[in-house]
Amino acid sequence: MASPSLSRRHTAWKKSRRFGDIKGGRSTLKLNGGILRRVHSLVAPGKYETLPVVRVDNPSRYYFFPLSATEVLQELERLPQAHVANITHIWLRRFKKSEYERGELPLACFKAGRGVRVIVLHPWPKDMRLFLGRRKPEKRVLKMYAPYSETLIKTRKGWFLEFTEAALKDLYIELLLYHEVGHHIDWHHRRWTAANVRQLEEFADQYAYERTSIRSMSSR
Repeated sequence: MASPSLSRRHTAWKKSRRFGDIKGGRSTLKLNGGILRRVHSLVAPGKYETLPVVRVDNPSRYYFFPLSATEVLQELERLPQAHVANITHIWLRRFKKSEYERGELPLACFKAGRGVRVIVLHPWPKDMRLFLGRRKPEKRVLKMYAPYSETLIKTRKGWFLEFTEAALKDLYIELLLYHEVGHHIDWHHRRWTAANVRQLEEFADQYAYERTSIRSMSSR
């Protein structure tokens, strides 16, 4: 449970969400389906390769990765070794602008299969803004992002939240990376099916919440 001493930033998890289906987290269960199947297949690492194997795409001129590969690895090193030992790949993967604008891809996902356990992180628009739609977003959506940004902007295109680079780093670590590590841990203990997606997301949410709390305390 959340400690009363924690700030709002570190207690924003309880009513989360379908965050995994919208802008972050896992959206499909198998490595051989969905995102990775459409682009590449990853090969299981060799016996003597250092894990995790890192792959970094050029994110294109419209996007950037708020976390570098080095920063991702540093954050993984801060987690208990047992939680991350079997992650085989970290992939900072580009996507097309059209895919982002249509909302086809999450900002992060975890995939497992064929000797591969991969965490995929997608880039963020260089204008630092997250498109929330043409209608004013609901309070529950704004509450979810409030720990990282409350700068709500309306333009002719619709409603956006604008972030700072520092806030995006925290968002990628706490809402995305920790969440996917939670899926990785859960994968070893549960059979993933369409019937238990809710439980899978709740476990990953809780893991991310706990690690965010620990991160907050260690930074004081």
